Amino acid sequence: MQKIYRTDDRIIREVPQAEAGCWIMLTTPTMDECTEISEKYGIDISDLRAALDDEESSRITLEDDYTLILVDIPTAEIRNERNTYTTIPLGIVLTEDMLITVCSEETTVLTTFVKQRVRNFSTKKQMRFTYQILYNSCMLYQSLLRSIDRKRTDIEMRLNKNTEDADLFDLHEIESNLVYFATSLRANSVVLDRLTRYGRLRQYEEDQELLEDVIIENKQAIEMTQIYRDITIGTRELTSTIINNRLNNVMKYLALRLLCPSRPSSQDSGE
Repeated sequence: MQKIYRTDDRIIREVPQAEAGCWIMLTTPTMDECTEISEKYGIDISDLRAALDDEESSRITLEDDYTLILVDIPTAEIRNERNTYTTIPLGIVLTEDMLITVCSEETTVLTTFVKQRVRNFSTKKQMRFTYQILYNSCMLYQSLLRSIDRKRTDIEMRLNKNTEDADLFDLHEIESNLVYFATSLRANSVVLDRLTRYGRLRQYEEDQELLEDVIIENKQAIEMTQIYRDITIGTRELTSTIINNRLNNVMKYLALRLLCPSRPSSQDSGE
């Protein structure tokens, strides 16, 4: 699906045709849509479709006619019949006078701009728009990390009441989520570091300050991920220990009943 947006007087509108200063948003685009954009703006179609491959790693590529910025963003999914999180690639292509985003699904990282929830946003300011997208991604990571930790806390609060094997599976999924986040955030940090060193990208002073904010928030997300992962590992080990202790107590009780059965009553003995 292809949509084209343009901001005028700080108001974003969908427009029928792309022109200088527009934002082309490609969401799960077809091959025909990618081919059209590729030929029109001189973009290698493999770069344009890179974000549609879940195995693509975060990177920045400088070509003669465009710049590709590929990062991982968080998203929700169903895994093992549980609501979990993972990461998917988001491609940002900067041409001479156009910004193009490519993603395999609709994401709040981008829809917040369409819904006018970002201040001082303009499709004409390409680098600032790019950094605002990256900032949104960092904020979404942090929001989901807090949600993940709340799930862990709920499990921890049940430890003395109704701990079940399912809790171990839930903790395993939480730990998996944190591994995905940690891997993607570290890869994104490499891209952010390179953005600070590429003089070819046109930047204004306020853009540079925003990039520094993005780097800080990305580092904070990395730290949160590591802290929550360490705590989750501890919670998982404690949960496993409690379940094992309860099982051992049951086994001891059953063994005791087998070794020392109770005396039958007078009625059972026929007296």
